[in-house]
Amino acid sequence: MSSPSLLRQIDVTSADGTRLRAWTNDGHGPTVLVSNGLGTNPHVWPTLLQPDSGVRVIGWYHRGIGGSERPASGRIHMDAHLEDAIAVLSAFGTDSAVVVGWSIGVNVAFELAAQHPGRVRGILAVAGVPGGTFSTTLAPLRVPPILANTLMLTLARSATVSGHAMAPVTRRIPWTRFSVDLLRMTRIIAPTADPALVQTAVQEFFATHPAWYARMALAASRHGRVSLSTIGVPTTFLAGRGDLLAGAPAMRTAAARIPGARFREMSGTHFIPLERPDVVLEELRALLKRVEAQEA
Repeated sequence: MSSPSLLRQIDVTSADGTRLRAWTNDGHGPTVLVSNGLGTNPHVWPTLLQPDSGVRVIGWYHRGIGGSERPASGRIHMDAHLEDAIAVLSAFGTDSAVVVGWSIGVNVAFELAAQHPGRVRGILAVAGVPGGTFSTTLAPLRVPPILANTLMLTLARSATVSGHAMAPVTRRIPWTRFSVDLLRMTRIIAPTADPALVQTAVQEFFATHPAWYARMALAASRHGRVSLSTIGVPTTFLAGRGDLLAGAPAMRTAAARIPGARFREMSGTHFIPLERPDVVLEELRALLKRVEAQEA
């Protein structure tokens, strides 16, 4: 499986001067841009990062995450994410790519396709909806969308303050096999996920300051739904039945509004990239074939 040594990282300057840390697997094949989940890192995509995956994967750390700097202007809204995605494409010498989005990264993928259609050849949307994300949370618990949105906003707002007290604790959590197994037992991440992969992913995730993460989540919550009538590229949605952060019903509805879109629901949580990495690669390869057929 993947390891940090498989990645090459470079610094990229976005349109507003913010320095980003971008990464690639230097693979051979079609270029795939990963629009990651908020604050996450490349190691959640184990099968995609392998040199023999058949794709050249590129991506970046969000502003203030990993090696990317916090913008002096404080810009962390959707337009900034789109500028960052375009800067990464340009830095790796490509004008367009199939975009793989996860969670909030799905919002970025669809907004990029809507505003810059020439940049996106296809979309693989994993555990995410094209806008209005907070209203789809807690779907397996049948929480009404308005209440779910209110609860998530309240949690994020409180974390912008409480996060400063939480940081000394969260940054010192010892992510060993034991603590990872405890996390998997909670079903936040399904027990099917490889413990070594989970350890690598969560260890880097918890290096992020909780208050900064909360600020980014609040900014992402202001992104409204994308008009799907503008989406003309091949699209696939992968949903987890137990996903508490991006409800499968909302993903199914979005897929139904895009002609020819594929929807696949499976056993899993919000962390499908870690729980079902083989399925992710399988569906990506199938999507690439549809893209090639449409462009031909």
